[in-house]
Amino acid sequence: MGQEEINKAEEPELTADTELTEVDKLTAELAEAKDKYLRLYSEFDNFRKRTAKEKIDIILNASESLMRDLLPVVDDFQRAKEAMDKTEDVNALREGTDLIYQKLYKVLENKGLKAIEAKDQPFDVDLHESVTQFPAGDDKKGIVVEELEKGYFLNEKVLRYAKVVVGN
Repeated sequence: MGQEEINKAEEPELTADTELTEVDKLTAELAEAKDKYLRLYSEFDNFRKRTAKEKIDIILNASESLMRDLLPVVDDFQRAKEAMDKTEDVNALREGTDLIYQKLYKVLENKGLKAIEAKDQPFDVDLHESVTQFPAGDDKKGIVVEELEKGYFLNEKVLRYAKVVVGN
């Protein structure tokens, strides 16, 4: 017996059955990979849809807290309107209106609203909108002389620019 015959005897013969088992094994692995891919894709698609729905819900309900806090102020305005029809005392109406204004402003401040200081401040294009200029002395040049409409921050972001008259 030669060396070649010994090597052939040690090698297992590849038969049709062995080849079929390898194909079946690879086919099963491929099917498993496809299944995992489809499940992962489906899970991601569900996640995407769920987060889109949550985002829409957040946008629709973002003002819910503010509305809840403003309801007592609306109730106060309703009572004030009823009182206006019944009383002739202007001072009492004025005091009641001032109290309602303070209550409303307090709610807005608690939600992050803050007034922009403008009058007698240097004109700042990041905070002010110049409506017109007014001739003024050298000491008032570039200074806000009059505030026509108040400006506001909402959580350190300009919500509305102050409309002002600037000294020239």
